[in-house]
Amino acid sequence: MISFLQPGSDIGPLSESDAEVYVASVCFKTGPPGAAGVEVERLVHDVSNPRLPVPVARARGAMAASEKPLPGGGVITFEPGGQLEISSACATDLAALISATRADLDAVEGLLTAAGLCFGTVALDPNRPPARSSDHPRYAAMEQHFDRLGPAGRIMMCSAASLQISLDAGFDSPGSAGATQRWARLHNLLPVLVAMFANSPFLHGVPSGWRSNRQRIWLATDPTRTAAVPRAADPRLAWARYALDALVLCIPSETANWKAPPGLTMRNWLRGEGPRPVTPADLKYHLTTLFPPVRPRGFMEIRVIDAQAGSDWEPVTAMVTALMDDERAADLAAEACAPLASLSDPLRTAARDALADPLLASAALGCAEGALMALPRLGADAATRYRAEDFVDRYTARGRSPADEQLDRWERTGSYLDSAEYEESSENAR
Repeated sequence: MISFLQPGSDIGPLSESDAEVYVASVCFKTGPPGAAGVEVERLVHDVSNPRLPVPVARARGAMAASEKPLPGGGVITFEPGGQLEISSACATDLAALISATRADLDAVEGLLTAAGLCFGTVALDPNRPPARSSDHPRYAAMEQHFDRLGPAGRIMMCSAASLQISLDAGFDSPGSAGATQRWARLHNLLPVLVAMFANSPFLHGVPSGWRSNRQRIWLATDPTRTAAVPRAADPRLAWARYALDALVLCIPSETANWKAPPGLTMRNWLRGEGPRPVTPADLKYHLTTLFPPVRPRGFMEIRVIDAQAGSDWEPVTAMVTALMDDERAADLAAEACAPLASLSDPLRTAARDALADPLLASAALGCAEGALMALPRLGADAATRYRAEDFVDRYTARGRSPADEQLDRWERTGSYLDSAEYEESSENAR
């Protein structure tokens, strides 16, 4: 979820050293593992014609039909291409998070159905061209910035959807899984998360040969803000340097023009090369425009997972949480993922081949088995445990990801659309 901060600040200017200290200290707050949040982002379609564009205004109008807040405490936001995102309230444990998000999704899907709309089933729009339908100056500046670098940024903005899971950073104290350890643990898991949950095999209306085209697009977008934070003994310092070396995406102002000077990094702006001195508000806003695979925000926000179809967000959220918060599952995952060090580019391999790669398939199965054993210890309810077991049976245990099911449908029907699903949605909308 994006917070549009007020431009500028009456406190400043900010020095380069103060900026590094601020980023390192604020973004890596520590606390006991347990609390969690999830952002379920989906493409939105017209049930009578799934290829019809659904602009932000129409999706927002569907949600405005109810003045009641979401029952689970979540918040609805909209991405520039019309994607709808439900950001859960922070929950104290996995069971509470799943229960609240289920309720929120049920409410949102009911409103969409009443408006003749439905959620998509893949993480990258298979056919509709990327078209920005939000006129917020942030997105206009973002579009200009990415267009200078190629087409990937516009596709990412307007055609992609993800499942983002947020977990506590952890303590930095003896005898516990500290923030540094959990940061490293999560980065070791990233290729498995990309491969295991790949769900975007189409690009420009046809299979592309990649299981996660969404991740492929991210890899091709401005690397100063989408590449992984470099591995380092001190991730706080590494993140601070990453943030300051990233290009400035936009500069909020009182006008509609938020365009930043081309090639300007935050570090160079702090050194006096920008249009005015940097304020604390400018730096805080800059941090909201950075999108690495794991983004530290006082907690760890996992950004590499494709949006899932139907209720599959639930077992994915549960298993990822288990692999991070249950020590026995984390140890099994570390052992399973160790062979991935031999891959020259694990994230790219995961996005292209998913579990067709034997190393990733073996690692994913080891991670899945560890996660399933951990779910009772984390208090997951029977429905969540069943859905996680079913997901592993359908996909991971067979060396498959959700993308393979989408490709099977293509082979059978010549279409990426699940016609039965859209017909059912259309009937409900009537």
